[in-house]
Amino acid sequence: MTIKVGINGFGRIGRFVFRAAQERADIQVVGINDLIDVEYMAYMLKYDSTHGRFNGTVEVKDGNLIVNGNTVRVTAERNPEDLKWNEIDVDVVAEATGLFLTDETARKHITAGAKKVVLTGPSKDATPMFVNGVNFNTYAGQDIVSNASCTTNCLAPIAKVLNDKFGIESGLMTTVHATTATQKTVDGPSAKDWRGGRGASQNIIPSSTGAAKAVGVVLPEVNGLLTGMAFRVPTANVSVVDLTVNLKTGASYEAICAAMKEASEGEMAGVLGYTEDAVVSQDFIGETQTSVFDAKAGVALTDKFVKVVSWYDNEIGYSNKVLDLIAHISK
Repeated sequence: MTIKVGINGFGRIGRFVFRAAQERADIQVVGINDLIDVEYMAYMLKYDSTHGRFNGTVEVKDGNLIVNGNTVRVTAERNPEDLKWNEIDVDVVAEATGLFLTDETARKHITAGAKKVVLTGPSKDATPMFVNGVNFNTYAGQDIVSNASCTTNCLAPIAKVLNDKFGIESGLMTTVHATTATQKTVDGPSAKDWRGGRGASQNIIPSSTGAAKAVGVVLPEVNGLLTGMAFRVPTANVSVVDLTVNLKTGASYEAICAAMKEASEGEMAGVLGYTEDAVVSQDFIGETQTSVFDAKAGVALTDKFVKVVSWYDNEIGYSNKVLDLIAHISK
């Protein structure tokens, strides 16, 4: 069965969900809604400064996109209730505008004829969040779900391995995060977050993140045990999580690496990666695994006080896992 998907919002994540879908036989994108002109939509799909040209053909015909020979309906509706997803038999909507992150607002897609909705960001209410490799098995048929954040998708797998094997007493996370579209190219107004308004290419900017606390939602065993913050840095893509934990059961750093390697080859294959190479951030552009454990970057002070490091392509990795969640809730 081919799952028919509609995408609402054709920004960074919307476009890379679309690109990733072209590599899958089980998913077909049949509709895109965004307020931009269709010719500009085609241009943005074809070319990308970070990930290069689209591997396929893109044309515009009768106001729609023709991608690799397949027609993709294009609309420009502000209200999701007006999208008439039923007319193109949409099974699941990838809600990628960042605007409709509650059950009440996302449900407008279901009113418009979609069967289910996946939010491509952490929900702002009690809408359940799912992370591949961590809590997919708890999905219970809900019609609106969230794929959490890119950082939660990196942090949760390594936190789960540590907690399952050794137990987490407490932990602090820092994500060194690439620049995103919400930041300013030069200093500009940002009333809610003064530091966030400073020029992205000129500064390392301390910022808040809910990613660590969200891990407690997808992994209830560590709820209340983790918190964290972010540094926004002047790179275009790829971020890295630094998780420092107090463990309940002492373990050598080698034993921790072995546990990560085992998980990466077993139940978390395709989600958690493992490397012992001398890698840097650019080496992970295009990485589809959402968390790649860097065995050579971590350090231990004692057998219970340990820092582990994991990389993620915050665009491509996350977008691929949005599709995994769409496939999972469509079974």
